[in-house]
Amino acid sequence: MSTERPHQICLPGQTHVAEGPHDQTGMYVMHHAFRRDLDRFQVAVRATPVEERDTWRALAARWERFAEALHHHHTVEDEHIWPVVERRLRERAEQAEPGGLEALRAMSAEHDLVDPALEACGRGFTAMAERPSEDQRNALDVHVTAMRTTLLDHLRHEETEALPLLQRTLTADDFAATESAAQRAYPLRAVPFLVPWVADGLPADVTARVLGEAGPAYRLLLRLCRPRYARAERRAFARA
Repeated sequence: MSTERPHQICLPGQTHVAEGPHDQTGMYVMHHAFRRDLDRFQVAVRATPVEERDTWRALAARWERFAEALHHHHTVEDEHIWPVVERRLRERAEQAEPGGLEALRAMSAEHDLVDPALEACGRGFTAMAERPSEDQRNALDVHVTAMRTTLLDHLRHEETEALPLLQRTLTADDFAATESAAQRAYPLRAVPFLVPWVADGLPADVTARVLGEAGPAYRLLLRLCRPRYARAERRAFARA
């Protein structure tokens, strides 16, 4: 059996590469998509004229997609990843990984901060779609900026502490189970959006790697769904 470790990817904005036996490509491409979206939303909120109702409606709908993807991502971590890491830590005794349990508790606490920030932004986008005004836009700008800061801090913490901890504690079977759970977490109706969304802005070699691991059905989905996704992105981020 090969003991060669996988080559871990490093994407724009990523703060750390957690080397180890488990391929973290799936985690890192999701983090890349979240960072990319938050940058685009921040620019769009500040640059989109208040009177462009259609653009604000498109932005509100797009925020719902972002929030759904982030919710499912965090659900997978909270229900299927961090509990397994915690169990392995307790089996090994905490002295083998000092601070490990505290790092996991921080992941949960940070998720609790993200949820209300997501909801505040969602309300702000809805308000701009339904009754736009400069005051509403200014309030939304504050919420999106706070959301971006909160999530970027969380992703940095996860990449620098939690993912290296995962690499040191999970067995191959543990990791395979978490990957399977992640694939099942997203509803089928979301897949036509998620496939081109994840691929958006990725280097070509990383896209090829992700699609190679996902299988031919996903290559076909990307080819079929990417044009519609691109049109919707142009509507939402027309000023970004």
